This record gives sequence, structure tokens and C-alpha cells, in this order.
Amino acid sequence: MRSIWKGSIAFGLVNVPVKVYSATETHDIRFHQVHAKDGGRIKYDRVCSECGKSVQFADIDKAYDSPDGDRVVLTDEDFDKLPAAEKHEIPVLEFVPTDQIDPILYDKSYFLEPDSTSPKAYVLLRQTLLETERTALVHFTLRQKTRLAALRVRDETLVIQTLLWPDEVRAAEFPSLDDAPEARPQEVKMATSLVESMSSDFDPTEFTDDYQIELRKLLDDTIANGGEKVIHTEEETSDDGEDAEVVDLVAALQRSVEAAGRNAKSSSTESSGKSAAKKAPAKKAAAKKTPAKKAPAKKTAAKKTAAKKSSGGTSETRKGA
Repeated sequence: MRSIWKGSIAFGLVNVPVKVYSATETHDIRFHQVHAKDGGRIKYDRVCSECGKSVQFADIDKAYDSPDGDRVVLTDEDFDKLPAAEKHEIPVLEFVPTDQIDPILYDKSYFLEPDSTSPKAYVLLRQTLLETERTALVHFTLRQKTRLAALRVRDETLVIQTLLWPDEVRAAEFPSLDDAPEARPQEVKMATSLVESMSSDFDPTEFTDDYQIELRKLLDDTIANGGEKVIHTEEETSDDGEDAEVVDLVAALQRSVEAAGRNAKSSSTESSGKSAAKKAPAKKAAAKKTPAKKAPAKKTAAKKTAAKKSSGGTSETRKGA
């Protein structure tokens, strides 16, 4: 595998240097459109609807058409002015119970590999997530697009799974279910019995994509037999680039703990001061309670920006913690 991104996870004042890899790939066979007469590849020309001329990719900008019919054309310079998270940092926003994340929000998955001479910080974060049974919510910027993501552990490896924004999940509103009758106890009992008889532990290797297997067999047999359906062509190849960057651990972890302690002490002193001031009737200070459980706050995430023409990541220095 080739890494597609390098940077670090900002865990308090601790940096965990990582490389990012796509965790999944499709096994679907891709087809091209060809001329049925001679098998030549069909290519598309970018033609302007106004002047009728072919347009080079370098001369193409992005545009938005409003519902009122107004077209706004934006250039690369316009997109550069928009807010974006640190390009080579994955800041941890908070830690939440894993079961509170609705699986429908999960989008694309990425493996994280340690990217330093010592994987100690990586192992520390991994162990902490396992023992606390929590998932870290992070901001992850890839190809100029900032996403909310879940950072969790899978088989000893840290994994980032990008999440859909809440407004990207459609509401399921089906009037046909409004007056649907309740299932009778006998029906539920029989259905439950059927479920139990078909129950098993999940093993994804037991399931196969028969369509793709048969399609591959068809292609292999056709190639082996030769004939007019087989045309020999030059294989196209492409390369991706890579970057690098490294950091440190224990002192930063200690400073994070000390900072948290100072904040707690400051909060305690302020609370006792307000308690003493209670005797003065003129000043009625409302006790500032420290919430026992942090409610999931709405994050003001960076506005979703359209992906730039370049598919590679851009570098930006990490902002100080």
C-alpha cells in the first residue's frame, strides 16, 4: 500500500505522527466505453456551451447555480480564502462513547500507521481508546476537504472513519408506516424462533460476490480463447507522491495532565470564593457548576469546500496547542 497523507494526531499537547492509507478498495471490474466497430477507447471533449470551443482543464473554474438562476464563478484564489483545518494535523475534538455514533454516519475508512522512530505515542493513544471504550471525534482534512471523523481501534491499528454531516442524512418519512398495525404476540414468537434458528457469529469471509467471480471467469476464458473480442493495448500506469514529518511524547503528555490539573484547581478556587461571597446579600452569585457529563456539542466545522483540481494534499504547519 502507498500512503496518501502524512501528519500527526493532536492528542492534548501530545503529537502522534501517522501515515494514512485507504483501508478499503472495490473489487468491482471496471469497464471502458469503446467503439464497437474497432474497439477504440471513447474519449470526451470539454466543450464550452457558449462559444462551442474545446476548453483545456487549466482554463476551467468551478461555478454554483443558485435556485434563482444566478451563476457564481469561483477561482482557486477564492477557495484559498475559505477556512480550513490544519492540513497535516488531525485535532482530537472530544472522546465519546462508541455506541453513541449511529453507523449510518460512517463514510470512508483509513488505516493509520506510526510515522516516527518510536511508536510509543501511537501505542499510548491506542491503549487509551481501548481501556476507556471511547471513540475520538476528530477533524480530518484530505484534498482540501475537511470532514468530521471517528478515530477508533481495529485489530491493534488506529482507524479513521470519516462521518457524514447530520444534514447529509435524509429523514426517513414514510406515511405508509404511520397507521401500520402492531405485530401479534404469536407472530413475534414465531419470528423470534426463526431468527434464533438462523443465528450465527458474523464471519464476512463466508460470503462471496458471485457476480464478480463469474464475470472474472468470463473475461479470463475470453482472453484465453483469443479471437476478435480481444484487443492488445498498452497498460496505463500512474504514481502518487508522498511527504514526511515527525514529533515527540512524554513531556507533552505531562504538560497536558498538569494543564488539566491547573484548570480543575482554578475552577475549585473560583467556586469556593463564590461560596464565601454568599454572605453579602447585594451580590448574589450563581454557582458555576462543572457539568458531570459533557453533552455532545455542535461543532462549527469548516465549511465544506469543493475539492481543488489537484488531488494531492497541501502542507501547512501545525498550529500551536
